[in-house]
Amino acid sequence: MILKKLSILNYKNIQEATLELSPKFNCFIGNNGAGKTNVLDAVYFLSFCHSAQTTQDSLVIRHDEPFFLLEGCYQEHAPEGISAVDADTGETIVSCAMKRGTKKHFKRNKKEYKRLSEHIGLIPLVLVSPADTLLIEGGSEQRRRLIDVAIAQLDRNYIDSLNRYNKALTQRNMLLKQEDREPDPDVMAILEEQMATDGEAIYRKRDDFVKQLTPLFQQFYEMIADGHEQVSLSYTSHCQRGPLLSVIQKDRAKDRAVGYSLHGIHRDDLEILLDGHPMRREGSQGQLKTFVIALKLAQFDFLKKASNHTTPLLLLDDIFDKLDAHRVEKIVQLVSGSQFGQIFITDTNRDHLDSILQQGHFDYKLFHVNEGNIHV
Repeated sequence: MILKKLSILNYKNIQEATLELSPKFNCFIGNNGAGKTNVLDAVYFLSFCHSAQTTQDSLVIRHDEPFFLLEGCYQEHAPEGISAVDADTGETIVSCAMKRGTKKHFKRNKKEYKRLSEHIGLIPLVLVSPADTLLIEGGSEQRRRLIDVAIAQLDRNYIDSLNRYNKALTQRNMLLKQEDREPDPDVMAILEEQMATDGEAIYRKRDDFVKQLTPLFQQFYEMIADGHEQVSLSYTSHCQRGPLLSVIQKDRAKDRAVGYSLHGIHRDDLEILLDGHPMRREGSQGQLKTFVIALKLAQFDFLKKASNHTTPLLLLDDIFDKLDAHRVEKIVQLVSGSQFGQIFITDTNRDHLDSILQQGHFDYKLFHVNEGNIHV
């Protein structure tokens, strides 16, 4: 998909904007806090049905306004060798509206979805943002989310398995926290069997994803860092200890003592190593940033190859901060290549974007953002 036109109304600090977009590069220049990231977040919302920055939808409504509205007009990618203008590929209109105090309404071609999960994967997207440093510095839930977001865009059954697992996990934890009586063993057994069945299915898909992602990630990192450092990924899971049902049931008494489930795929992690040592302890700020960008570009490449060669949208939010000039140049060369489709990029420094635009003869649009106002 290519986003041809984006309409924004009362989204964060953007009161109203209608943007005619380039099929290749869309660059947003402005000071910190001007609203550049909010434009990218609106694009993200139309792919994932929620903001990248909050799970509480009401927080994206502009202050003192009663609702927000987003609408994107998308065009499918034309076949190889045919321009999107010449190809009769059709258009898809995706919109979301929400009034304060009510649920959001998410529609495709004016028809509302019964389940939002039906939309995930229609418009594949990869976002690289400053918050991605939490992939290294944050808890394991950040790294699991990276894996889950990638797989969910390709496999709707994966979302269903995750939802069932998390529901069973929540119910089991509620039983474990009971203080007035012991949990019903029959109910516990049913919940544990559900967790084991879906947990092992999730584990297999996560494990396969990491195995496919790792060489792509190492390739991108080497290209950016010129092979000066060796990086690797290692996926760890309680499923690797044996049948998950046995692992969960073995420590039921300990779970009861602490009041929550100690074992299961909700404790999976992605170990991140630099020259054989944990990245969070060894890496400089520039290395951490390089790692995150390489990981996200690998995710992009994985999605492109696995989704019938549908090229995802690539959102690059303030990616050049804390990188030396050499690594900036390498990243510029990468994203300027033909393997990437439509790109949205923000920066406070016009020089970075000018260096990208000088790399090749491709279509682009440059937008200036100031206090939520966007103009060409």
